[in-house]
Amino acid sequence: MKKLAFVALLLVAVLSFSKLVVIGPWAGAEQEKFMPVLKAFEEKYGIEVEYKVYRGSDLLKTLPAQFKAKRAMADVIFMWGWFIQDQAKKGNVVDLTGLIDENDFIPGALDAVKVNGKIYGIVYTGKVKPGFWYRKSFFKKHGLQVPRTWYEFKALLEEIKKIPGLKAPIASGDGVGWPLSDVTEHFLITFGGPWVDRDLIEGNLKWESNTVRYAMGKLVELLKAGYFGEPTEWTMALKQWWNGEYALYFMGSWITGMVDDPEDLGVFALPGAKGVVFAADYAFIPKYSKHIEEAKKLIKFLATEGQVIQVKQGGHIATYKKVSLSDYPVVDREVAKILQGMEAMPDLDDTVGGVFQKTFWDQLKLLWVNPDRLDEVLEVLDEKMPK
Repeated sequence: MKKLAFVALLLVAVLSFSKLVVIGPWAGAEQEKFMPVLKAFEEKYGIEVEYKVYRGSDLLKTLPAQFKAKRAMADVIFMWGWFIQDQAKKGNVVDLTGLIDENDFIPGALDAVKVNGKIYGIVYTGKVKPGFWYRKSFFKKHGLQVPRTWYEFKALLEEIKKIPGLKAPIASGDGVGWPLSDVTEHFLITFGGPWVDRDLIEGNLKWESNTVRYAMGKLVELLKAGYFGEPTEWTMALKQWWNGEYALYFMGSWITGMVDDPEDLGVFALPGAKGVVFAADYAFIPKYSKHIEEAKKLIKFLATEGQVIQVKQGGHIATYKKVSLSDYPVVDREVAKILQGMEAMPDLDDTVGGVFQKTFWDQLKLLWVNPDRLDEVLEVLDEKMPK
């Protein structure tokens, strides 16, 4: 009788677990590239997975109410790192400390899902803002070389400036403001060090500090020399750059899907950069999932083996260090090379957000037009930082 009762209980447990539910932001073509990852998990573990599409902005309204009712609409949810941290502090997220080895990921990649030294989420692949893009054919035609030092970079810009028919050496993407903020942040990280980015975000460093002023001064030096073009709506600037009106364009890795011949793309970071902004995707397990152990298998798979499968689909850059360069399509390989030895940094203006973000964008537009007003710009940025 005891044996029959045990079998009955086991059968009930098996029948009650039908599948894991995953929520992510990818739809359309992006979803098609994500599904092979889930299929590989199903084949390995024999656990069925259902994928549902929800935008982060929608989850921001839905999840807190769900958690208050001690319910979970999915077993694994992709969401912003800051949201995971916030919900972890409220006790709504499963502690994943020890599930993955932090040393297997690029430095800083898991910082966004840590609370008091514990890990409450995993980092997946993402989009990176690696540096200045160029057309290989353009460089070959004009005998240009990728710079290895700051002085070589300035010499390259001066050489480009002499090419007839160019508007300027570097295109300045604009529109809503963020393209200018991306290149500015790259200068901050390169000449101030990765820690400057984090200290500004956390309010531990003033914009008017000597450290920030020095880094921003390097950007101003190039603005005054006329190496940057006039701010232009960023997709228009992309077309102009591709058509040879500019030689360089600072943009994120998504550019690879926006040009006619991705294999003609080359990219390099500012010489000396030790970190790059990495817009990674994060996932967590709600405390109220009914299948936490199975969800842990899936979330670990996503963080490790799943990244290998994902990058092979194209358009994604891994945070998992065991993904080989040979796993990438050619167009993504150059970006992945830049990340080696780099620290993954959060996007400064996206992280701070609010009034500061719009002010940052507006002040950079001013700086591009009048670089002599750097002191004024830094003063305004300090005033608008959250207290």
